[in-house]
Amino acid sequence: MTVEFAPVVERRLGALPASAEFLRRLDVAGIIDALCPVRQVAHLTHGQVIEVLIANRLSSPTAMVRVEDWARKWAVEEVFGIDPELLNDDRLARALDAIAPHLDEITGSVGAQAIAEFGIDVSQIHWDMTSMSLFGAFEDQEDGFPQVKYGHPKDRRVDLKQVQAGLAVTRDGGVPVFHRVYDGGAGEVAQVVGAMKALRKIADRKDFLLVADSKLVSYPNITALLDAEVDFIAPLPAAQVAHEVYAALDVESARPVDYVNDRDRERNTPADQRDSYRVLEDVHVMAGPHKHDPVHRLRRILVHSTGNARGQQAARAKRLTRAAEDLDKLQRLAGGRYYNTTEKIQARIGVIAKTRRVSDCLRTTVTTGPDQRPRLEWHFDQALLDAQSAADGWYALVTRLTPQQADAAEVFKRYKGQGVVERRYHDFKGPLAVAPVFLEHNRRIAALITVICLALLVFCLIERQVRQALGPEQTMSGLYPDNRKVRPTGRMIFYQLDSLMLRPATATSPPTILISRGVEAHLLELLGIDETRPRWLQT
Repeated sequence: MTVEFAPVVERRLGALPASAEFLRRLDVAGIIDALCPVRQVAHLTHGQVIEVLIANRLSSPTAMVRVEDWARKWAVEEVFGIDPELLNDDRLARALDAIAPHLDEITGSVGAQAIAEFGIDVSQIHWDMTSMSLFGAFEDQEDGFPQVKYGHPKDRRVDLKQVQAGLAVTRDGGVPVFHRVYDGGAGEVAQVVGAMKALRKIADRKDFLLVADSKLVSYPNITALLDAEVDFIAPLPAAQVAHEVYAALDVESARPVDYVNDRDRERNTPADQRDSYRVLEDVHVMAGPHKHDPVHRLRRILVHSTGNARGQQAARAKRLTRAAEDLDKLQRLAGGRYYNTTEKIQARIGVIAKTRRVSDCLRTTVTTGPDQRPRLEWHFDQALLDAQSAADGWYALVTRLTPQQADAAEVFKRYKGQGVVERRYHDFKGPLAVAPVFLEHNRRIAALITVICLALLVFCLIERQVRQALGPEQTMSGLYPDNRKVRPTGRMIFYQLDSLMLRPATATSPPTILISRGVEAHLLELLGIDETRPRWLQT
């Protein structure tokens, strides 16, 4: 008699062990289950379902209708103890519906747990907002949840409705400890104060530094921040500082700043070829919309960047070159078949000036020649261009920090961390695939965005953990084919772990993690996961 055994089917493991471990430390399921309990007869709690959705976003983002298939192919049952058959799209939708009324409580509790569990320094927090364009009419929406509306989309898809999300990211590791979903038509300026109050509660401290973009700088926002005694740094909107102010500044009299930007550091750019920065300091006066409003006198840091100057000069030259080509062509065609009247020529000039953004410096004259045909003469205002060129590279920051707390150079250095939130939005819309969103109800859209933001939190904590475990240098080899040493990013960590496989348990052997490359074992070690006896294989 011959006994045949069914072949052991290996399953994709990827970064599921890391995701499960960090979700456990964040107590995501416990927090959700305390807020959204289920009946005792339920096979799964809402917290378990949301953890699996987060893990899906971190491993292989897919539409909810395909999550069950993903769970069958991946080692979801072994890692999370959940039968894939229970993860149908109806069950996932019910979990989103359940957490939707409690998004603020979930966000606050998980954020506070992250700060406490991982010892995150929240003394400096960077805030910014982004938009997500959605396809669909969304005419029948549920009150009490963020509304899908037309707004000012970052992707310039003005034909589509959108929702918005705000992220508060720590300087320590770039960790998004707080997020909030907003109406598609909500103004960015109006959301900062509410976010600040929520951050204070989550961080359990009143003295953190809030760093934001120019949307922060409105009279109501600044008034609220000053009244609440919150320290802040933000760039002044370009419209609030005239070109003449910058043009009158002497770069050589400004103080050099000992700072190397991330791009030059990563490329090992020679010192004489790096971007350089200088700072000056004065006072910015901000008046309110009404006569009786108090006038705010804010400390202003004027920053000159050689990199910004080069970029502005190149952009201006490109605009002028393209505008000149269009105007020369129009000049040749003036009086011809298509531009035989002054009105047609003026209309075309208006299009060129707007499209090429040269309205401020373009000077034109349309006359009638001896043959009674219109003629065009044009030139750029060189004096104005020279004044604009003199202002190249300058921008201004305002802050509540006193000179005793931070000198001008230190204010600039603290502001430069604002790029971390932009990088997190790239992760948010890249590997975590925030779009497309295949949902019809606005409450589920808000809940799903929260799921993705929680996935981003885990993503960033994993990156931070690996870098901290590497020591002060925070670099490692093995991530690229040439074996060069680099700082590991979340994207690269998940990419390297993606090839991990699991051989399920049999009657004679326990489940085994199959490691084919040394970098996989190294990353698991840095994350504190023992591949021989991982926590989830012992439960």
